[in-house]
Amino acid sequence: MALGVVVVALTGCVAPPAGTDGDLVDDWATISAPTAFVPEAGTCHAHVARVGYLGAYDPVPCERPHRVETLHVGTLTGAGATGTTPPSPGSAGTRTAHATCDREATRALGADWRSGRVGLSVVFPSPAAWTGGARWFRCDAAEIRSMDDPSVVTRTARLGGALAGSSPLRHTCFNPAVKDDRIIRMTPVSCTRPHHAEFVGVWVAPDTSYAAFTKNDRRVRDGCLALIAAYAKVPRGEVRFRTGSIWYHPLEAEWRDGNRGVQCFLWVSERNLTRSMKGAGRSGLPMG
Repeated sequence: MALGVVVVALTGCVAPPAGTDGDLVDDWATISAPTAFVPEAGTCHAHVARVGYLGAYDPVPCERPHRVETLHVGTLTGAGATGTTPPSPGSAGTRTAHATCDREATRALGADWRSGRVGLSVVFPSPAAWTGGARWFRCDAAEIRSMDDPSVVTRTARLGGALAGSSPLRHTCFNPAVKDDRIIRMTPVSCTRPHHAEFVGVWVAPDTSYAAFTKNDRRVRDGCLALIAAYAKVPRGEVRFRTGSIWYHPLEAEWRDGNRGVQCFLWVSERNLTRSMKGAGRSGLPMG
């Protein structure tokens, strides 16, 4: 019994170590709330991403070989951010993200991305990240091989400003290959070499169904002819007597996601052109 009393007495008399107050819980730092991962704009990537998995996020310096550059990172809000999964193709959230990427890519590149050899895609977070609260989207741009080959080219330089001025990525003059009254290939060529077609701009089609759009060739042709008239500086009422037109329109999946941009070209099939028709006027495009 005496031994027990001694032990209790010794325990009660032990002093805390120097510099402490004996309280074990009052000096712990407050743990901050976890933050969701958000990718960075201006980063380059060795591989094209379809889904923004965190485990696959591995940016590389843009001076090293890469295939994609993230031009912008945005945040979905409103109805597009309320679903239990990332936005599906053709949904309001996807169309909103694509509209933002169209605008931001044009700003970053120096011209509409469809006016050159550039592909643009939207990358959403993985389903798991979305469930955890991630609502970001990436606007990823890549150099593509040609009008007829959308395969991605490996680069060692940034795309920022790549469509400004006389960039080698810009669409200029072409020699079309025709089969059964259809354009099967557009071969790029210097505008000082003999050619038959020239890119004039992007016509933005009305927001209709894809079926209604593809059935109304006349509206598309008229839209492109208006661009040709402004580009070549010829009267709008005369342009169809001076040149033909070629256009490339979005695929149905691209249309559902909000792409309404039609790439328009003037086309002179019966004689060679050896200069750009920009500002050429009536003398450059005489009546056929």
